[in-house]
Amino acid sequence: MALSNVGFVAPTFHGIVGRSKQMLKIFSMIEKVAAGDSSVCIEGESGTGKELIARAVHFAGPRRDGPLVTLDCVAIPEGLMESHLFGHVKGAFTGATETREGVFSLANHGTLFMDELSEMKLSLQVKLLRILQSREFSKVGSSTPIRTDIRLVTATNRDLLKASVNGSFREDLYYRVAVVVLNVPPLRERREDIPLLVDHFLREFTALYRKPIREISRSAMERLVSSPWPGNVRQLQNVIEQAVALTEGEILREGDVFLDNHPSQPRRVSGVLELESGLLLREVERRYILRTLVSVGGSRTLAAKRLGISLRCLQYKLKFYSEQDQANGHANGAQDAPNHRSVPDLEPGMSQ
Repeated sequence: MALSNVGFVAPTFHGIVGRSKQMLKIFSMIEKVAAGDSSVCIEGESGTGKELIARAVHFAGPRRDGPLVTLDCVAIPEGLMESHLFGHVKGAFTGATETREGVFSLANHGTLFMDELSEMKLSLQVKLLRILQSREFSKVGSSTPIRTDIRLVTATNRDLLKASVNGSFREDLYYRVAVVVLNVPPLRERREDIPLLVDHFLREFTALYRKPIREISRSAMERLVSSPWPGNVRQLQNVIEQAVALTEGEILREGDVFLDNHPSQPRRVSGVLELESGLLLREVERRYILRTLVSVGGSRTLAAKRLGISLRCLQYKLKFYSEQDQANGHANGAQDAPNHRSVPDLEPGMSQ
């Protein structure tokens, strides 16, 4: 396993990093379906990059100059979903103080991306089916029909066909939304893409945190490639950001990489913060903040909540620590020294 060079720019396809056979196949399918107007359903585990693929379908197709509107079906309360979908008129319900457009209006002449469609209630699935059949809808509180011209792209972490068989998803709606199905492989099934993704995220976060990191060691890369990654690309991104935020020096080493293969749970570390005597108060604060960040798996939101400070305050402090480290020019010694500066030879990639 070669040592990675942060200066390397990973090849991308509409912002998606990958050169594995599985991803090249998906890129080819995107190019084919993007030219048409058929509904596309993207299936894959959480964190595999389904939204990036939806964006690629939109921007590779003839609707690229139109709007791309995203609706997260999990994030919207059930009682407000109909309003988010269709819009509402003033006075339609308590709190409707003004007329608002729904996503079917906002995405007109463009693409509507509905994430986690499988979580939509059956009662709303009926209304969605009716719109897809008639291309008409009415705002909540109004009977005036409105025409809509959208391309529908959906995503789910469930097998929609199985859901339609067991009755949790309407079969007639399935055949409307899944004209083309793109199955996104989990990261563990395309390990050859991990070095490319690591390079991509290192380049992104070293610039964001203004860190002098130039390389990632061979042993650190081997550990990343061999990890099971239950949280997929999103987990890898989190791990690299956390490592960059906490690493001092120019080489990211194996000891800088904290892996938690149960990403839904915070990383557990000892509750005892051992400090040598004579430290300044600001250094004690710095170490406590960074240790808290590690304990929650690198989540700045959770760290800020646990520390009792605002997210903006935490981001300011992390930025200050980063600039301080860069000014001081910390080094980690000569162990785990580099012996290559390139990524492994992989299959030829596709350019944007």
